[in-house]
Amino acid sequence: MPNWSDVLDEINKFRQRRLQSAALSVDITRKKYLRKYARLVGRNVIAYYSGWLSKPQIAGLEIRDEDKNAFMMAVHGLDRSRGLDLILHTPGGEIAAAESIVNYLHAMFGNDIRAVVPQIAMSAGTMIACACKEILLGKQSNLGPVDPQLNGIPAHGVLAEFDKAHKEILADSSKISVWQFVLSKYPPTFLNQCQQAIQLSEDFVRRELVNNMFHGDPEASAKADYVVKELTDYSTNLVHSRHFHIDDCKKMGLKIKDIEHDQNYQDIILTVHHCYMHTLMNTPAFKIIENQNGVAFIKNSLEKSQNSP
Repeated sequence: MPNWSDVLDEINKFRQRRLQSAALSVDITRKKYLRKYARLVGRNVIAYYSGWLSKPQIAGLEIRDEDKNAFMMAVHGLDRSRGLDLILHTPGGEIAAAESIVNYLHAMFGNDIRAVVPQIAMSAGTMIACACKEILLGKQSNLGPVDPQLNGIPAHGVLAEFDKAHKEILADSSKISVWQFVLSKYPPTFLNQCQQAIQLSEDFVRRELVNNMFHGDPEASAKADYVVKELTDYSTNLVHSRHFHIDDCKKMGLKIKDIEHDQNYQDIILTVHHCYMHTLMNTPAFKIIENQNGVAFIKNSLEKSQNSP
């Protein structure tokens, strides 16, 4: 199985042999393996990669409405009857944008969408994965809690803080002055915004699980409720960055398929993943949305965007 170093060696050898730039060498290698992935599984594939791990200071790393244009470009010309494997590597982002992207992909491919997470898909990325018919994970893969963040503040944490304040003030009115100082940091209507964000995210995940992953299961609603509870339980998850491993996801009841189920599959998906990580680390690219035909939308830290056929 080609590992991180093997992929880098291949990129460097190609560069030296063809006298190409580093960016072009990594692009050609990445596209080659994404084509090989599509041929192996016999399905369409779109890779969605964010460079938040290597370029955390750049704006626009999150899932956002702008990404819809990239997905439209990637879907154009594909044989939609072949379904879609959606490879995800993202810290998450805007709930409404994730919901809109999912609605678009369902309109294009119906329920025949598999999520593939070679390493990490957090927050809104987990929401997108839950909207697929199954999720492919490896021993190194992680999903994350679905707890909305408003301006970097956890919505569940805000509600918990207000609830604690209410209980303590009822028990001892002298604590009003202390809690006034703490709660004054929140702007008007913020509590309501947190409640609405939580409801939106929970309703979205529950609806998608019932309509897709658990479609036709007589216990679909109960299973979806349990998954939502596990993904959103702030009291046990504690932090937004908590990582759910493959066994955690299986215990929740999500339909999980092991990347290690087939050695050839494991080899190709991890090689594809290494190619994208090398691209994000060694080129100005910080977000890539790309299909198996080489159609790519690349956000570049040195320019607005790069579209490549």
